[in-house]
Amino acid sequence: MQGFLSRLLRPLGAPPQQVEPVHGVSSFHLWWQELQGNEPFVEASATVEVLQAPSVDKLYFWAFQVSFLDGEHSTGSAHIGLQWNPNHPNNRAVNWGGYSNVADVTSILEGSHSPMPSRPNDVNTRDFPWKEAVPYRFRVSRAHDGWRGEVTDLHTGRVEHVRTLHAGGHRLAGFVVWAEVFAGCGDPRTMVRWSDFEARTATGTVRRPATVRTSFPTGGDCPNTDVLVDGAGLVLLTNARRTAPAGGVLPVAT
Repeated sequence: MQGFLSRLLRPLGAPPQQVEPVHGVSSFHLWWQELQGNEPFVEASATVEVLQAPSVDKLYFWAFQVSFLDGEHSTGSAHIGLQWNPNHPNNRAVNWGGYSNVADVTSILEGSHSPMPSRPNDVNTRDFPWKEAVPYRFRVSRAHDGWRGEVTDLHTGRVEHVRTLHAGGHRLAGFVVWAEVFAGCGDPRTMVRWSDFEARTATGTVRRPATVRTSFPTGGDCPNTDVLVDGAGLVLLTNARRTAPAGGVLPVAT
């Protein structure tokens, strides 16, 4: 842990030459690997904790993404997670939304009305007063009319039903956690930790990935995003020296 902290706290050095992401957003991902077993998954969960929140009024999104399958046929993909979003009170929100065709951004999945408020009345994104240093557990599970998304505050135990997406499919696959950052490359550092990955079958068998595979898109994204392994999970950072290789494999804490 001391080595991890010293790496985080050392000086950043000279600002990166690249000031803004070319397409306005930087993203980086952790793809779950080595989920053993042949039973289909009908539920999956992951926990996120914001260790260092943003300080600029730009959108940050930290999400857990799943794909929906009917046999081997894709019926869409969706993501659930926390947002630092200037359109919502105190910049804090939660989102559960996706697409019936991942190649078509107009194929937005419909869903149930959310019981949570939303100041801009965004059906996918709801007001959610998350706090720094509090872990939130996201769970996607099969419902009679689609796939239910919920978030649990692990400090209080309070469970919020975000909404149910009316997506097809009988099983989940394609598990990945990621960050999308619409801020400048030199904006103040942020840190979030992902942990406690698990997928559950219809018979109740729980599987956990042994490793994750990183991806750092190279189409003009900021070159100073990074992923570090600490004793509690996997930490995603902005405005940091990159140490994790693109396409590299990292262990998942158990």
